[in-house]
Amino acid sequence: MAEVKSSKADGGDLIIAHQETPAVPVYYDDKDFVNDDKTPTEEDLATLRRVAGQVPWTAYTIAFVELCERFSYYGVTQVFTNFVQQPLPSNSVTGAGRIVQQSGALGLGQRTATSITQFNQFWAYLMPLAGAYVADRYWGRYKTIMVSIAFAMVGHILLVVCAIPSVIATPKASLGVMILGIIIMGGGTGGFKSNISPLIAEQYRQEKKEVVTLPTGERVIVDPILTISRIFMYFYLMINVGALTGQISMVYAEHYVGFYLSYLLPTIMFIFCPLIMVICRKKYVRTPATYSVLSRSMQLMAFASRGKWSANPVRTYKNLTDGSFWENAKPSKIPAEQRPSWMTFDDQWVDEVSRGIKACKVFLWYPLYWITYNQINGNLTSQAAVMDTKGLPNDILSNLNPFSLIILIPVFDLVLYPGLRKMGFNFTPIKKITFGFITGVFAMIWAAVLQYYIYQKSPCGYDAANPKCDPAPINVWAQTGAFVLIAISEIFASITGLEYAFTKAPTNMKSLVTSVFLVMSAFSTAIGFAFVGLANDPLLVWNYTVAAILAALGAFFFWMQFRELDKQEDELNSLAKTSFVGNGGPTTETELEAANARRSSLVVEKP
Repeated sequence: MAEVKSSKADGGDLIIAHQETPAVPVYYDDKDFVNDDKTPTEEDLATLRRVAGQVPWTAYTIAFVELCERFSYYGVTQVFTNFVQQPLPSNSVTGAGRIVQQSGALGLGQRTATSITQFNQFWAYLMPLAGAYVADRYWGRYKTIMVSIAFAMVGHILLVVCAIPSVIATPKASLGVMILGIIIMGGGTGGFKSNISPLIAEQYRQEKKEVVTLPTGERVIVDPILTISRIFMYFYLMINVGALTGQISMVYAEHYVGFYLSYLLPTIMFIFCPLIMVICRKKYVRTPATYSVLSRSMQLMAFASRGKWSANPVRTYKNLTDGSFWENAKPSKIPAEQRPSWMTFDDQWVDEVSRGIKACKVFLWYPLYWITYNQINGNLTSQAAVMDTKGLPNDILSNLNPFSLIILIPVFDLVLYPGLRKMGFNFTPIKKITFGFITGVFAMIWAAVLQYYIYQKSPCGYDAANPKCDPAPINVWAQTGAFVLIAISEIFASITGLEYAFTKAPTNMKSLVTSVFLVMSAFSTAIGFAFVGLANDPLLVWNYTVAAILAALGAFFFWMQFRELDKQEDELNSLAKTSFVGNGGPTTETELEAANARRSSLVVEKP
């Protein structure tokens, strides 16, 4: 076990480091086993079953904070499409349709509604980069989260204002206030998202595998990677509990009372976020900012690439991928007199940065996956509006997605994944992500086929979304398959992405690598803007077909590129831990002296 130690760098803030201490008792699922105080041997690693450890209680409080934030975020975004697309119902000043009419407010059409929902998605997932940079370099995760919550609160208040009946009466003013609210709320959401998932995972402090004996006599390995995976599984479950309750309740608030209530209730729920964070502040493991680390990583990459550039792009590519890029940049490979003054880290930190870069490369394929997910609150909501809803609000069906996740996550965690491990199948993150892409493809095929039949059955044919047209005689529950398949794809791709970002990032750059994963959703939305022209009759079959084709191509090329990386999973998870944690301010003499001490102990390999 690693004991957390703290110290003060001269003139700097609190620094967290790790010192190895004798193992302490480990408990799993209410003391189901006891610690054998034994590091697993090679034989143990090859033969013993692996299990997750106990999740600390502080992680559950952070998960509840995420629940409240997702309730508020998805609660308001769920009604964006109807608020923008559908016209104000007759005899209504709040936008409520009250069963007999479709709820709406601004009446700007599906294309405008799709554009605004995609902009919101793009902005909210672009801002994690800024939030991660501030957290890792200046403020630390906790302070960045608190400031982000304040920004998001202002955005929520502006959304309430845009839905006040007197403001709705002036559509241009309402739209302007709404867009301003989206921009401010998105800034807060981005800073929150890039830091909340690393914060919950770092509450679990065990870093090494341990052999323990169950009461049944079975010897198993408590694997920290599986524990982190479980934390993210249930973190994602709480996300979807918040999303489900927020979306369902806000749809009915919109339908029976009006949009102002759909924006007000999430704002009230959001207040719990800062309250819980303040109450539990002293109980959280809080890693402080390490000012120099981000710049050091940039300097390291620039140093490693020296002499590898050429006017010939093919030669440059070969030089950068010849396997020596990171190895030759390790301090132990460089004579002391040739090392730059900023090289105050050890070889292990170079390995961690290399691993983090590999994770970021994995994430570069995610935009093609997120295109399938992004259909949920946009085009699939509009698709439901032209089907036989049996009196249900058209945007209620999208809740099948979080509902499916709430059911399926425990099934995957407690049945599917353990079953596969018992069978000897190593379902690694790269394999899971590939399956996520493939499942997203099938979801889009389902939606495309359904849209084809809508056009065939609609009284207006390929003009099915015409407000004067009766719905197609197809039960809206026919959408179920698409939403469930997207939910399964999220378990494979989205949850695994969060886990991969945390476990592969350098210890002092976890927010940044997580933000790279999150920002891929923004890039996906940017790609989606190119297909806005397909988000309208009579081209919607092509809309879903193109999404399926892109995700299928993503699955194929993703696996082809990373199948070798997949074989390195255990090796990457077992890298020696660096002693370099950065410093709490500009480089100090204390850090330089420590670096010089490390250098003197290094053996320089002669060329």
